Amino acid sequence: MEKRWIQQEASADIVETLQNELRIHPVLCQILAQRNISNYQQAFDFFRPSLSGLHDPFLMKDMDKAVTRIMQGMQKGENILIYGDYDVDGTTAVGCMYRFICEVYDPARTEFYIPHRYREGYGISLAGVDFAIEKKYSLVIALDCGIKSVDLVGYALTHGVEFIICDHHIPGDVLPPATAVLNPKQPGCDYPYKDLCGCGVGLKLIMALVKQLDLPESHYLQFLDLAATAVAADIVPMTGENRVITYHGLKKANENPSMAIKALMEVSGVKPLVSIHHIVFMIAPRVNAAGRMDDARKVIHLFSEVNLAKAIEYARMLHSDNADRKEADASITEEALTLLRDYELLGKRKSTVVYQPHWHKGVVGIVASRLIDHYYRPTIVLTRNGDTVAGSARSIPGFNIHDGLDRCASLLLGFGGHYFAAGMTMLPENVEAFREMFDRVVTAMIDDEMLTPVINIDAEIRFSDITEVFYRILSQMEPFGPENPQPIFLARGVRNTGSSRILKDMHIRFVVKQDNIILSGIGFNLASKYAIIENGQPFDMAFTIDKNEWQGNSTLQVKVIDVKLAD
Repeated sequence: MEKRWIQQEASADIVETLQNELRIHPVLCQILAQRNISNYQQAFDFFRPSLSGLHDPFLMKDMDKAVTRIMQGMQKGENILIYGDYDVDGTTAVGCMYRFICEVYDPARTEFYIPHRYREGYGISLAGVDFAIEKKYSLVIALDCGIKSVDLVGYALTHGVEFIICDHHIPGDVLPPATAVLNPKQPGCDYPYKDLCGCGVGLKLIMALVKQLDLPESHYLQFLDLAATAVAADIVPMTGENRVITYHGLKKANENPSMAIKALMEVSGVKPLVSIHHIVFMIAPRVNAAGRMDDARKVIHLFSEVNLAKAIEYARMLHSDNADRKEADASITEEALTLLRDYELLGKRKSTVVYQPHWHKGVVGIVASRLIDHYYRPTIVLTRNGDTVAGSARSIPGFNIHDGLDRCASLLLGFGGHYFAAGMTMLPENVEAFREMFDRVVTAMIDDEMLTPVINIDAEIRFSDITEVFYRILSQMEPFGPENPQPIFLARGVRNTGSSRILKDMHIRFVVKQDNIILSGIGFNLASKYAIIENGQPFDMAFTIDKNEWQGNSTLQVKVIDVKLAD
C-alpha cells in the first residue's frame, strides 16, 4: 500500500528560542516545537514529568459528592460493589479501586463485579444491577462505564442501589441519575485535563479519598504501574496527566512493580527496563485476553494477589487466554480477507463492514484493526451474539467513528466509544441496511485522499546527526503515544551498501549508507519495496531510531517505515 509522506512544520522562531535555551540539536528542538513546547520550563516539564503535575481531584465535577457518599457508606457499614468493564482500562480500574477500598474499609463488605462479555455485553448490565440488588450492595462504584446507562441506573435507584459513575466516554444528552458522575467530558466540568482514561478517573477518586482520609500519598502511588498500563492500552493522548501517570508508572514497573505486573512480566518474558512497547504489546494483550476469550474476573484476582507464586498462576491463565486469542484472531482475519477479496462492491466503497455469525466476539476489534492494514478505511467487524449482532469499529485519521455511528443510530440498538474505536449492537435483519447507511455516511464525511495512509515526518536528518547523545535526549521524550508519537525521521539520498537482504519473504534487513556513514536496521513487511533498495540508485527513507541489544552490546539502529526513490 502506497503512503503519503507529510513533513511536519514548526515555528522557526520557537525552534531558535529552544535551541538557545536548551543547547541541544536543532532537530530535537523542532520536534519539541511540534509538540507545543516553546520555552525552557515547558521542555523541563516534558522531559521530567512531575507528580506535582497531577491536578487536585476535587476540581472534577461531583468529586465532593462521590467522596461524601463513599465516606457515609463506610461509616454506616454498607456493602460496596466495585463494577467495571472487562477490558484493560476497566479491569485495571476495578483492580485499583477494589484493593484500595479493601485497604481502608471492611473487605467482607466489599466485592467486585465484571460483566461477562458474551452473556452481558459492555458496560452496566441488567444482570449486574440485579446482582447488586440481590446481594444487598447499596452503593456501586462503576468504573470505565455507565455514562449512558440512564435506565439501568434509574432501575437500580428504585431498589435502593446508588451509583457513583467514573467514566471517560462521551456522555449522551441525558446523564444517568447517579449520586455522582465523574467524567471530565461531561457538560459543566471544569477539570483541567479532559483526556483521562477510565482507570485515570478512578485514580482521581482514590486520590480524593486519600486526601479526605488524610492518608500518605503511597496509598494511590502504589497503583501507578496499573494505571500506566490502562493509559497505554486505551490509546488516549500521551499528554498532561496521562504522561505523568505513565512516566511514573513505568518507573514503578522497573523499580518496584506491583505483584500483578511482576507476574505478567515473568510469563511474557519482559525484563527491565520495561518500556511503553512492553506494556502495549506484551502485558496489556494478556490482561485483555481474559475478557476476550473467557472470564475477566481472574484479572481482578491477579491484581489483588499478594503472593508472587499465586500471582504467576493467574498470569499463566492470562497467557493461555492470549494464545487462544492469537489463534482466533489469525483465523478470523484470514476469513474476513477472503470475504473481502470476493466482494464485488469493495472497490466502490469507502468503508468496510463484514459479518459472520460464528466469529468470536472477543477478537472482532483486533480483526478490524488488521483489516485496516489491508484496506485503509473505517472498518466494522460484526458477529452474532445471542439474538442480536454485535461488532467493533476501528477508524482512520480524519474520521470520527463515534460520530459516524451516531448518524446510523436509527438502525442500532446501542453504541458507544471514541474517535478511533467503538462498539455497537443491532438486530440481525438490519445488518445489510446498516452496511449501506454506514457507507453513505463515510462517503459524505471523507475524501479520497484520506484513504491513503499518511506517514507524518517529524524532521529531516543526516546519518551524521544520529549520535549517542542525540539518541539519549530523544529517548527522554518517552513515553510515546497519541499526540506524542515516536519521532519519524527522513533521510534523503540513502544508498544500499550491497548487504541489505530480504528476511522470511516479508521483511528487509537494511545495511545502508549516507555520507559514508553506515547504519543497519529492519523494515517490517517492506519486501515489496526491495527493488528500490537493490537497484543501486539513491532513495529516501522514513524511519525511527532505537537501540539493538545483542549479547551485551548496544548499538543504534533504524526501524524503516517506508522507502521511495529519491527525487
